[in-house]
Amino acid sequence: MFSDRELVLQLQKGDLDALGELYDRYQHLVYRTALAIIGDEFAAADLLQDVFLRVNRFSMRIDPDRPLEPWLYRVTTNLTYTWLKRRKRWLLQPIEDMAEWLTSGKRNSPAFHLEKDEEWQDICRAVANLSLRHRVVVVLHYFNDLTLQEISEILEIPVGTVKSRLHYGRQALKTHLEATDETSLREVQYEFT
Repeated sequence: MFSDRELVLQLQKGDLDALGELYDRYQHLVYRTALAIIGDEFAAADLLQDVFLRVNRFSMRIDPDRPLEPWLYRVTTNLTYTWLKRRKRWLLQPIEDMAEWLTSGKRNSPAFHLEKDEEWQDICRAVANLSLRHRVVVVLHYFNDLTLQEISEILEIPVGTVKSRLHYGRQALKTHLEATDETSLREVQYEFT
């Protein structure tokens, strides 16, 4: 098995098999990130292809001595920004498909899915309601387990800005989820009266 460095060097020499290996290695990371940000699985699949077209096209600009993963996150987030701006819309489709995709490989019991489905839907709706800049930071931190420093490097913003966006994103999530809980509680009370 080749290292990322070796694969990038091979790709820079024109070896498309190296691109295929990089694609196999990182396709889930790129797809999951794009899907979590934009919530459209077809667009996320298109963006996945676009990211790896850019890997091939700009392979000479990739520093083989630096980790490839942050570069892929940066390209993915930049393309999602462009996609959202071009269509001038926020997330219109709920991210329920993303939630299902994220949990499918981890636990397959029907009881788990029944128990977590409503909770995931609430979380996904809350994430979808975040502003784009907060949504990206929340997705990178919580869905991809990146550190604040890594997010700072990927988005090319100061760590303090990452902290701020994450703080306000969490506050917005909490507010939305509390409002959802209160609405659910009122509906349950109404059913029993």
